[in-house]
Amino acid sequence: MKTKLKSITIILFLVLILLSILGYPKETIDSVLFGVNIWAYNVFPSLFPFFVLSDLLVNYGFIEFLSEIFKNVMTVFGLSGECSFPLLGSLVSGFPSGPKYTRQLLDNGSISVDEANFLIMFTHFSNPLFIMGTIGMVLLKNKTLGMIILSAHFLGNFIIGIVFRKKKKQSINKISFRKAINDMNKKRINNDKNFIKILSDAIYSSIDVLILLLGIIIIFLIFTNCINRLFLFDEKTMILIKGILEMTQGVKYAASSNLSLLTKTMFITFFLSFGGFSVHMQVGSIINGSKIKYKNFLIARIIHAIISVILVSILFNIFII
Repeated sequence: MKTKLKSITIILFLVLILLSILGYPKETIDSVLFGVNIWAYNVFPSLFPFFVLSDLLVNYGFIEFLSEIFKNVMTVFGLSGECSFPLLGSLVSGFPSGPKYTRQLLDNGSISVDEANFLIMFTHFSNPLFIMGTIGMVLLKNKTLGMIILSAHFLGNFIIGIVFRKKKKQSINKISFRKAINDMNKKRINNDKNFIKILSDAIYSSIDVLILLLGIIIIFLIFTNCINRLFLFDEKTMILIKGILEMTQGVKYAASSNLSLLTKTMFITFFLSFGGFSVHMQVGSIINGSKIKYKNFLIARIIHAIISVILVSILFNIFII
């Protein structure tokens, strides 16, 4: 009975979405164009170069180099040096690069399943330029607020990484640049692929992931706008629904709302740290077929959102008069 009820509920929801699309074609097209605009001007330019370069770096031994250089730093999180690549990569390029790099290293055998399941918990970083530029300078028109949101968002991740790390004894070892270079060189000369093959594979795999991200973004924008037309909610509830479904749209509507500056900042920080189910689906698609558990990512995002909102409210009261 429960399975039949679930099936009926899903069908009814999809039929309502279909009717909404047919009844409001212009609004649907606008949603699609908005999604394409986000992808073309934000997602693709910021992620494509990093995705391609990450594949090249992995094939040419950069992971082996980093594992030696950052092996002592990663002991803070109870992880091996190889895990530094997803952490550093996600810090620079933003989500969902953390899960992608983690899956890549797991498939290559560079990290263990336990390390991969822990890494996706605290490598959910929004692109710093998006927070400081788009959110801080363009949407909120306040550089200080952008820095506050960035700090709360990043600190929330690091807190999760430290609190949930495995409590095992970690030894501090001497770093050898010679060993790092030798390991990197060994990886390169043992690679049986030529540069053209490596580059082609990197471009194809990156395009595949980015096209998938485009489709997910558009679908969730359509869902969000259909819900907006079918149901009447107050401003706060509607902003929350939009942000939980599609993070970028939630951030945009929160910033342009009539809410207080603190409330806007808390909403935006919550959406960035939770990610929205659009980002969650992107992550789920990336780790699908691997032994990485989506549950770990989901639990961490809920905790991350709560921690970040608390931190941003504290920082707001300190730095914003």
